[in-house]
Amino acid sequence: MSLKKVQTPNLKITTLAVYVESESIPEQQQYFFAYKIIIKNVGLSTAQLMSRHWIITDALGHTEEVRGPGVVGLQPKISAGQSFDYDSACPLRTSSGTMKGSYQFMSEDSETFDIEIPEFYLIAPTAVN
Repeated sequence: MSLKKVQTPNLKITTLAVYVESESIPEQQQYFFAYKIIIKNVGLSTAQLMSRHWIITDALGHTEEVRGPGVVGLQPKISAGQSFDYDSACPLRTSSGTMKGSYQFMSEDSETFDIEIPEFYLIAPTAVN
């Protein structure tokens, strides 16, 4: 399990990643990881998550980039003092890897800003000896 927190001036992002053994087939180089993202608005105004950008890298250095609107089909507005969380998943061809990226938000006055999501680890228990 990998847990990481980052504090920005207005948003606090927590990531939690776990290996999903039941969905993985190591003999076919298929490793499946689930992750939860918690976004807490610690600022004084509402922010809307507009898009995401992920950089996923496996243990062999193979990198995949994922870009798209919102997260899990939503572009949530997160009011001051509120939080939004979601679950998603990521397949890898190796038993370990990393994810990092950014979210683009829009403020109440229609200005966009990016929030970096620092690298976090995807590690199957078999990868740690």
